[in-house]
Amino acid sequence: MMIYRGRIFDEERALYGSDGAEIVNCRFDGPADGESALKESRNIKVSGTYFNLRYPFWHDKKVLVKDCEFTELCRAAFWYSEDIRIFDSRLHGIKAMRECKSVAISNSDIVSPEFGWYVHGLDMAGCNIESEYFMLRSDNLNFDRVTLKGKYSFQYVTDAEFVNCEFDTKDAFWHAKNVIVRNSVIKGEYLGWYCENVTFENCTIEGTQPLCYCKGLRLIDCEMHKTDLAFEKSEVDAVVLTEIDSIKNPMKGTIKAPSVGEIIMDDPEADARITSA
Repeated sequence: MMIYRGRIFDEERALYGSDGAEIVNCRFDGPADGESALKESRNIKVSGTYFNLRYPFWHDKKVLVKDCEFTELCRAAFWYSEDIRIFDSRLHGIKAMRECKSVAISNSDIVSPEFGWYVHGLDMAGCNIESEYFMLRSDNLNFDRVTLKGKYSFQYVTDAEFVNCEFDTKDAFWHAKNVIVRNSVIKGEYLGWYCENVTFENCTIEGTQPLCYCKGLRLIDCEMHKTDLAFEKSEVDAVVLTEIDSIKNPMKGTIKAPSVGEIIMDDPEADARITSA
């Protein structure tokens, strides 16, 4: 194994095609402003290292990253790579991950618009995130104790589970399919429109016009706050533990709640039952 310790790299493709390298307390930064430092590499271990240049990990296999910083200038850090493990790191460049496979990220801070597009297989735990269009069209996601702030998150995701999370994000889970959200808080406008086979269990949901045009939607022992015009044109089975501000034209299923501020049923095809829990 080649070990690089305390080095500074700024040239183009500085360590291109490396196999079995260990990089410790190094910097990818400098006047040469080179790109793609570790492109086409494999079996790489990186720790305590500073990345300030573009596209460091493209087309890589088996990469371990620990206690590293990826700055705003380090855009598109992880693309087309697989078997990636990231711990205790800061990913602050735009589009920091896209089209990767088999990824695990834990105890990290992510500030990255358009993060996680077309990722297949991501386990994330104990992370804080700021992002727009987060995880677009990704699948096989498992999140635990993740905090997210942004817009347009989890659109078109499939086969995903979220536990003990807090999401403050409008237009989340649009067109999502086969998703379970448990013991979580979801705040934001227009939650989950057009989703299919999505379940919220023991969750708190807040924001206007949630869960419209859904199929196979389930709410199990959830709280809903400031949720007006909910469930429009949806097929839904819901047990809600709090008052719902208003419900509009749910298509099919049953909605149980202690009370509803207003029930609007002015579509002749709306046939769901609304009952007291």
